[in-house]
Amino acid sequence: MRVLSAVAVAVLLSAPAYAQMPNVNLMPEVKTKTQDEKDRDAVNDRAYKDSLSKIPDAKGSSDPWGAVRSDAPPKAAAHPPAKPKTKTGSSAQPGSSTQRSQ
Repeated sequence: MRVLSAVAVAVLLSAPAYAQMPNVNLMPEVKTKTQDEKDRDAVNDRAYKDSLSKIPDAKGSSDPWGAVRSDAPPKAAAHPPAKPKTKTGSSAQPGSSTQRSQ
């Protein structure tokens, strides 16, 4: 009896949520085109392709810095970077191991 009452409660609680679900048709009717529509689409496609062929080709690069920039790769540095100097003696930073204790 408890099982039957539990099922009844579950059904009663889920019914309002189920009623809120939209009715969605995932397989709508497929409409076929008539011969006139197919001919009209073919004419439109030909007109589109003809209009694309009338567009002139690009004359050159549109890079405004093209004349300033060289095409060669950048040259490597003539001198290797200098090694950083290390501090020693009394000029070392505070807190280092070379500092004298008083």
